[in-house]
Amino acid sequence: MFGLALDDAGAVAVRVGDGGVEARASTPADGDLAAAASRALGEVGAGSGTPQLGVASVVPDSPAVAAALAQLAQRFSGSFTTDGALSAGLAAAVAEAWNGAARGVRDVVLFAVGAHAIGGVVRSGVPVMGARGRAGSVGWVSLNPVEREDYRKVGCVEAEVAAAGIVRRMIWRIKAGDRSRVQDAVNDDLGAITVDHILAAARANDGVSISVIRDTAKYLGMAAANLVAIADPQMLVLGGIMASSSDLLLEPIRHELARRLPKGMMDGLKIETAALGDDAAAIGAARLAGATLP
Repeated sequence: MFGLALDDAGAVAVRVGDGGVEARASTPADGDLAAAASRALGEVGAGSGTPQLGVASVVPDSPAVAAALAQLAQRFSGSFTTDGALSAGLAAAVAEAWNGAARGVRDVVLFAVGAHAIGGVVRSGVPVMGARGRAGSVGWVSLNPVEREDYRKVGCVEAEVAAAGIVRRMIWRIKAGDRSRVQDAVNDDLGAITVDHILAAARANDGVSISVIRDTAKYLGMAAANLVAIADPQMLVLGGIMASSSDLLLEPIRHELARRLPKGMMDGLKIETAALGDDAAAIGAARLAGATLP
């Protein structure tokens, strides 16, 4: 089985067997997402007539993804998702439940944040699709009653806690007069700031970065609590920066969850960090390739 995950940065392809990932490739888009996808698939051994190819994307209905799928359909005559890409959050949840942090768990919620915020739900071992295949679209969960333009474009959670939102909050603080060692790391070029700069500075006890990360953890915990309250899973799997920077984020998120969920629900909830990293969506897409989904 082959899986492909597409986003604005490029493509990740995997070849998956019964034991897990057998081959993996990642290629940058460089303005041509379809070409990147074809190169990645070629590197993992996919060819014309590949019988099982699943596709997932952070933004499944974007024009770029639709164009890439149309071109892939011409090259690969197998049974990949011709109706469109699956949600990356759903695919990642399936992957973690199959061969990751939630292996063997039948009721799972996944929430991951990196360049984007994604979520997915597996219920009684079955992926929850929703009427339009977008169930678990956590990026659009509303956490703030203020109406902002970026909320309307990408959703409240994504605007606040995806990479661009975290960086934007840091820049606001600096422009408001706070001094951070992040400025030293980028020679006062605010446009060069990345989430990694902020995380590194927080670990080095930079007060402004710690404050930004604390605010980020609050939003993350609120969003996670909303997902848990709706799905009531056995396990919540936290991915992206919540996994890679669990030393900074995990305990504050746990605290926020405990503040916002009933004790009985919180006491019965297992919380784990994701195990499959950036490959999760591609692995889940491969796992779902050819499957009959509800």
